[in-house]
Amino acid sequence: MADDDFKFDAAMMGRLAGALAFIVGADHAATKALKAASETGAEKDIKAARTQFLRLKPGDRRAALTMLND
Repeated sequence: MADDDFKFDAAMMGRLAGALAFIVGADHAATKALKAASETGAEKDIKAARTQFLRLKPGDRRAALTMLND
């Protein structure tokens, strides 16, 4: 799954938050944003989570997406 192919919807946010908690830590801004988006499902929270996710280092993004595939 490439970064460009990933769908940022509420259903995937919880899984991605779990992967990022392992990679960058539970206190990281991206992890917190993804967790909030998964809990609320609000469009504004999903947009904020997507933005935080895309601000991660490319290697961290790839690692998280790879964990979702496994």
